[in-house]
Amino acid sequence: MSKVKCIGILTSGGDAPGMNAAIRAVTRAAICNGLAVKGIYRGYKGLITNEISEFQTQNVSNIIQQGGTILKTARCKEFTTPEGRKLAYDNMQAQGIDALVIIGGDGSLTGARIFAQEFDVPCIGLPGTIDNDLYGTDTTIGYDTALNTILDAVDKIRDTATSHERLFFIEVMGRDAGFLALNGAIAAGAEAAIIPELSTEVDQLQELISNGFRKSKSSSIVLVAESEITGGAMHYAERVKKEFPQYDVRVSILGHVQRGGRPTAHDRILASRMGVAAIDALLEGQRNVMIGIQNNEVVYVPFTRAIKNDKPIDMNLVRVLRELSI
Repeated sequence: MSKVKCIGILTSGGDAPGMNAAIRAVTRAAICNGLAVKGIYRGYKGLITNEISEFQTQNVSNIIQQGGTILKTARCKEFTTPEGRKLAYDNMQAQGIDALVIIGGDGSLTGARIFAQEFDVPCIGLPGTIDNDLYGTDTTIGYDTALNTILDAVDKIRDTATSHERLFFIEVMGRDAGFLALNGAIAAGAEAAIIPELSTEVDQLQELISNGFRKSKSSSIVLVAESEITGGAMHYAERVKKEFPQYDVRVSILGHVQRGGRPTAHDRILASRMGVAAIDALLEGQRNVMIGIQNNEVVYVPFTRAIKNDKPIDMNLVRVLRELSI
């Protein structure tokens, strides 16, 4: 591999708090190590449309506390085609970019893996997603901030649930991963979390009603992971109205508020560590790996493992929630 002299940074897929901290860390670590840096706007779409600018250290000043991403993000169907990826590679070559740092979720890293294989481009991924669903890292950039946003919302909803003696189903993000719902439920003192990892094993609604709410609760909070597997909060609310009409049921869907806001200290530190580690990896000759943190240590996770392996839920946490919700 020829020596890397110039790196390109892009953010792709759904935005996550802490992405700006990661952009800052990658930029400054690269410059500190004598590398040139170019920011690529609007993800892979910007590679194809050549929306690329040279970055200096001042370009990333005063952004560590900002949510979203200064590089913007976009979905790009054209990049899923060989022709689109070839155009992206040609623009990259014309800009003198030798390697890419991609900040995003599994879809973003899947695109990076294919691109790297086709054109022999060194690519390093940073796990930027509130879903926390990437294998090989204990937490992803943005997850902690989203969890705290959920906690703040649930605390407020709890006030009205208690006042009106209602059963609230609160839908949170996560797609097919229940990390936000499960840990949000524990942190908020909720009665249950309905997550896709358990939906095929038990009737989670029946379990909730029989184990807790019907016996002793005049109000209740249940977090539901948005997923085709669970059916979402509306599905469970409709079931309660039909099967247990004695309960006063309400639904709150938190939606995209979970993706915004100032990143927590945890996410800023995580993104900063991972950004520096991305440059270390490139200088060591690493390629096609995601930066992870396991047991507080930096690890390099091959794209294939990070994308293909399912990240398991800690079943001990399921037991913790069940025991504390009596």
